[in-house]
Amino acid sequence: MLIIGIAGGSGSGKSTVVKQIIKRLPKDSVAVISQDSYYKDNGHLSPEERSKKNFDHPSSIEFSLLNKHIDLLKDGQPIGMPIYSYLTCARSKESIPITPKEVIIVEGILILTNPKMRERLDIKVFVDADADDRLMRIIRRDIEERGRSFTQVLDHYDDFVKPMHLQFIEPTKRYADIIVPQGGANHVAIDILTSRIKMNLPK
Repeated sequence: MLIIGIAGGSGSGKSTVVKQIIKRLPKDSVAVISQDSYYKDNGHLSPEERSKKNFDHPSSIEFSLLNKHIDLLKDGQPIGMPIYSYLTCARSKESIPITPKEVIIVEGILILTNPKMRERLDIKVFVDADADDRLMRIIRRDIEERGRSFTQVLDHYDDFVKPMHLQFIEPTKRYADIIVPQGGANHVAIDILTSRIKMNLPK
């Protein structure tokens, strides 16, 4: 089993890179674990308290559970990946069943901030993108998928996303084995990464 971590700033194109990798690998050989599923449950907070919650800080992720789930998959055991709602800031009582695969991709902005997570990753990838491009993607995503207004998105970006990116996410680039500039549009880098993955798959 190969454990791959794909990190990078919010809106950098991580999900697109993951999709491109999956397209290039044998069918049903990849399982994807999303860091966002492991946000701590904040459903007990009031709407006002939720709006002030910093979801771009490493402490917002339940890394103990995420690392435990990675270990279970490595041991050949299935897991139930949590389901997290951005609208309610709460975890669902249900979960998504994930079974062990030849390749496990762990994707999220903060995964390289956690030393124990880094120890579990065979290949560490950082998806890099221009800050303006990332902001445009964040605006579209948060308005369409998370029900925020344009003003709310910009305020959240200035208060949380940008400062946390500079403090926590950008510095983790130094831990990466591979840096993918321009996100999912960089087919050359994705081809090289995929070739490296295939080299480690059972023949």
